[in-house]
Amino acid sequence: MTKKIKNITILIAVLIAVLIVLNIINQSFYQRFDLTADQRYTLSKTTRSILSKVKKPLYITVYLEGDFPSEFKRLQVETRQYLEELSAENGFVKIHFENPDDQREALVKKRMMPSQLTVEEDGKLSEAIIFPWAEINFEEKTEIVSLLPSKMETSQEAQLQKAVENLEYSFSSAVYNITQKNKKKVALLYGNGELPDIYQYSFLSEVAKKHRLAKFTLDSVATNPQQTLQDLAGLDLAIISKPTQKFTAQEKFTLDQFITNGGKTLWLIDNVQAEQDSLLASGKMLAYPRDLNLTDLLFSYGIRINSALIKDLYAAQISLATGNVGNQTQFQNLDWFYHPLVNGNPNHPITKNVAPVRLQFANQIDTLQNNIKKTPLLMSSTLTQKVGTPTIIELQSIAVEPQEEEYKSGNQLFGVLLEGDFKSAYKNRIQPFETSLFKENANNNKMIVIADGDVGKNQILKGEPTDLNRDKWTNQTFGNKDFLVNAVDYLLDDSGLINLRNKTLKINILDKQKTFQERTYWQFLNVVLPLILLFVFGFVFNYLRKRKYSK
Repeated sequence: MTKKIKNITILIAVLIAVLIVLNIINQSFYQRFDLTADQRYTLSKTTRSILSKVKKPLYITVYLEGDFPSEFKRLQVETRQYLEELSAENGFVKIHFENPDDQREALVKKRMMPSQLTVEEDGKLSEAIIFPWAEINFEEKTEIVSLLPSKMETSQEAQLQKAVENLEYSFSSAVYNITQKNKKKVALLYGNGELPDIYQYSFLSEVAKKHRLAKFTLDSVATNPQQTLQDLAGLDLAIISKPTQKFTAQEKFTLDQFITNGGKTLWLIDNVQAEQDSLLASGKMLAYPRDLNLTDLLFSYGIRINSALIKDLYAAQISLATGNVGNQTQFQNLDWFYHPLVNGNPNHPITKNVAPVRLQFANQIDTLQNNIKKTPLLMSSTLTQKVGTPTIIELQSIAVEPQEEEYKSGNQLFGVLLEGDFKSAYKNRIQPFETSLFKENANNNKMIVIADGDVGKNQILKGEPTDLNRDKWTNQTFGNKDFLVNAVDYLLDDSGLINLRNKTLKINILDKQKTFQERTYWQFLNVVLPLILLFVFGFVFNYLRKRKYSK
């Protein structure tokens, strides 16, 4: 008996020692395992790099608490699990979920607009309002994060899919912006009749939130070209937005050397003089080629912007007066084929999940073979027609029924990304002025060219700029601002952050209609059947027990 007690004592001591060792290991070793097929909770190297630079408390408040549809309960769960990964990676990240019901007005004042949803439950439709937003606070700075994509999807399930895919990019981008100390420098070029500030406010105000934005005039090239080039070369990105006046040889050389010295460029070019305001004012206008003297410069980089206008049967609408009822003028929204509504490249982070982009009197781009990688960003539909210029465009042509056989020009390229080692257009040529900064080649540079100067032009209402993504007359929504902001981010992105927009996940969602139709069957299977089986088991068990012991 004593020996048996001794063995039990030894066994207990061994167990206690094992538990102590396991506890020590548990305290010193911490690891989270992502067992999902698509690795949705595994942070990218880019996100880890961004989080590694957070050395002070960073607070994330998510306004997804309370009662709302099951799909958005899923968004709440996915958001919480993702943020827990951020907090596990860096202990300075503090997360908190709040119910927005008692602070709706305050959230709206912070530009967090609610979303109204149509909810289908038990075969019935109802309305629900949610605030799919998060707020990040770091030191004295605040950044807001939209948890829903701006592009309207065909269903709430598709919207949830895009929202979950975009979680890492949205939060990583916001954390990067709020913690970044040295912002990139962006120049808005002037001096060649570019678009006035007020018509670019919607787009540029978004750029200014992330980067240092300033005007830069090329007029000084005429008097002090060397200093102008030196000043421009100190910037990271130049935006050339709808120039209307010819560039001089010195100005072109300045831009060329800015590019070969590593400067990024975003070109928004109209190669045809055609203005919608002029057309609406007089009912017709002459559209004619505009000579900006940029053809040879862009040709050396591998593209050519043609002077033909493109009509597309997949087009945005314009609002026109169609008659009167009493003293009231009646307006109707009609398709205007000179305003193509174009989809972006679904496989590129600049254009993925971006709503269709509205162009106005756009030109077509030809790409030329050279060593530069060219990625299409904006393409027309296949139902297009090329219109040569000069030509008279009449507003009354909107009433003419289009004939599909006249629209067979196929897909047309409106926007292209160029990446690679750009060669100077002035290599082996006489330089307009001497400079010590002259370089024949740029290593691993990027530029984006859009064959429409109005792609970034917002409208004006009562003297104030309106949202670039919305037409004030037709109330249609577009993806222009999102596209341009993504374009700027891509050109200036050295960390690979923008590539997180390409993340693809598969969210498994129940079929609501099938669930409603088969709910009685599944309720019986999950609730009633187990009780029946339990009852049968109890009855049989008692019967067999009585039979065994009654003898």
